[in-house]
Amino acid sequence: MRARALLLATLTGGAVVLTGCGDDTPDTAPTARVQAGNQTVEVQPTQYCLGGEGQRYQVTPPIVEVEADSTITLRVDPAVAERGWSVQVFDDQLEETIGTVDVEADTTTFTGINSSDVVPAAFYLVLVEDSVDDQCDGLSGAWPIGFVRAGGDLTAPAG
Repeated sequence: MRARALLLATLTGGAVVLTGCGDDTPDTAPTARVQAGNQTVEVQPTQYCLGGEGQRYQVTPPIVEVEADSTITLRVDPAVAERGWSVQVFDDQLEETIGTVDVEADTTTFTGINSSDVVPAAFYLVLVEDSVDDQCDGLSGAWPIGFVRAGGDLTAPAG
């Protein structure tokens, strides 16, 4: 619960200080990729444990317009897949969690979400790296992406 509250604070611009992370990370935070229809978008993390310290990044999540009933393909770095990850589904304001989709261990490419699976026409998916309790106070990498189907309206949260 604490990690989710801190993740939300980070995504929505709240102040978070991250300390105590492991130092087995590369020199730069990995990006993720999302593909829906003919669009492919690179996604920057909002937070990541890097070089032994938690990093918070001021980024605006990309917003992808999708047709109804479109497969959403999510790709993460192999190091993220090795640690494990899931997809958190949020409302159009990135405030309320609608659900969580578990991703099988060691999966770099996930196609288990369809644009019509989420009830609101505008929503966010947040790729969340599994945390390690003794690193970064339980925090982990997070990559948010907004999606809009016909009839939806989505604006990026202030950050």
